[in-house]
Amino acid sequence: MDAKEAEEVMRRNAALEAAAAEAAAREERLRRELEAALAALAVAEEAEERLCVQLGELEAEAMAQAVEYQQQVRELSDRLAFADGVLRSSSGRRTAAVAAGMD
Repeated sequence: MDAKEAEEVMRRNAALEAAAAEAAAREERLRRELEAALAALAVAEEAEERLCVQLGELEAEAMAQAVEYQQQVRELSDRLAFADGVLRSSSGRRTAAVAAGMD
């Protein structure tokens, strides 16, 4: 191997070493980015779990409120029906009394 070939081999070797160093630096940077992304993913998954629990609690509360609201509506409907019945009954008696000349 002559000096020119040796110089070419050394130049190639230096270029390969530089490329290897760049690749190692890039690999380390990507490894840090991956670790950061995995940490962010873990935080997001934990937040998702908390939100799911909160959503479940809110759904249960909404169902309880809906049941309570329906019960109140039923009670008010019953009271209204009773009041309507009383009014119709007294109106019927009044109509009968007027018809009989008692009023």
